[in-house]
Amino acid sequence: MRNGKRMFGTNGVRGVIGERMTPALVLKIGAALGSMRKGTIAVGRDTRTSGEALVHALKAGLLMTGCDVVDMGILPTPALQYIIKTNEFAGGAMITASHNPPEYNGVKIIEADGTEMSDDEIIQLEDRFFNNLFETATWDSVGRETAAPERLNEYIQAIVEHFPAGIGEGITVVVDPGSGPAALTTPIILSRMGCRVHTINAQLDGTFPGRLPEPTPEGLKPLSEMVVATGADFGVAHDGDADRAVFVDNKGRYIEENYEFGLIEDYVCRRNPGGLIVTPVATSRLIQDIAQKHGCSVDYTPVGSIYVARRMIELIGKGKKVSFGGEGNGGLIYSDHQFCRDGGMTAAMMVAVLADNRGKRLSDILDELPAYHLVKEKYHTEDPATLVRAIEKAFSGETIEKIDGIKIIRDGVWALVRASGTEPMIRIMIESKDPDVAKSMYQEVIQAIKKA
Repeated sequence: MRNGKRMFGTNGVRGVIGERMTPALVLKIGAALGSMRKGTIAVGRDTRTSGEALVHALKAGLLMTGCDVVDMGILPTPALQYIIKTNEFAGGAMITASHNPPEYNGVKIIEADGTEMSDDEIIQLEDRFFNNLFETATWDSVGRETAAPERLNEYIQAIVEHFPAGIGEGITVVVDPGSGPAALTTPIILSRMGCRVHTINAQLDGTFPGRLPEPTPEGLKPLSEMVVATGADFGVAHDGDADRAVFVDNKGRYIEENYEFGLIEDYVCRRNPGGLIVTPVATSRLIQDIAQKHGCSVDYTPVGSIYVARRMIELIGKGKKVSFGGEGNGGLIYSDHQFCRDGGMTAAMMVAVLADNRGKRLSDILDELPAYHLVKEKYHTEDPATLVRAIEKAFSGETIEKIDGIKIIRDGVWALVRASGTEPMIRIMIESKDPDVAKSMYQEVIQAIKKA
């Protein structure tokens, strides 16, 4: 794993239920967290069938260390993060496997400020886990549990109040929560903003009967059809824990996530010019184009929302003006709301984009953006780090950035080769405005891999 972690990946620990992911493992994670963060801990879960068993195990581990636990029930990950950030909690944990298939589940650890736990702190938690270093409470000081599912409304209302009243009037949206916890939030948020809302896959169901938790173009075909059939202005879909949002336009076309980022970045930067946009090295150059148009600049991070969020916090702490941040996968971060990916806020922001462009359809706004061609591939290997070093050597005479893996930069094209944070593979990304140039660069990288 990245940065010395043995169990946790870029966004928590995940695994197949009954194999890697068991109640016994989650109980120990709870005990490790409770030993590190004494106080009241907020917990929640997504809709997966295994969620109830795992959240009970998590609570048991926390209670045995003397922590009090507040169970928020089923809710989006960013909703739990917002509730933690705005209240007196020592931390939190979310039972979710995000976009993974239904047989998976996992745990995300959240700090008192609502951000995911840093790599350094996760390494300490893992040390407690593997060495059974738990600070268990005596019989008369074990923790107590309460339930507070009603606090989900705090998150909903915070997003609604971020925008002028009635901003969504005259806008029709189709919402696809994918049978996940966004069914409890996004339709309500958009309705309170004044939108007319239709839904599909809006039942809470951990078997995910309508589509898988990952919102892919193929899986969102029914959403696209419903957008066209209802004459909606756009459709929005969420992953399994609703920290991301992806869109289809009024013609039912899937919006590639970098273009989603660009649309909302343009809206934010017009209102807040001259600031910094924080994003990983894997994000499209489109983001740089839009930033420059508004006198903004881009600050690049390693891949992973936690690195983006913590870099935003660091820059603001240094007195820098940070306008916006996020990843090119539908996970966008709003510094004036909270420092984590927030699918509910992103859905609301797309309403604001349309409201700001009255008289234009979303498809028209999209077609005005510069076109980039992106190639994404995976290459399985048992030794990703060695292979990345070999690629670096092969391209040593060129301009290279090493923020995360290696990024080879040429006029009109860039290529990123990096080790996966969760699997034995390297990820390859290449982008150019000219698809032939992108394909040619890809062949160069593949040849270097084969030689290595």
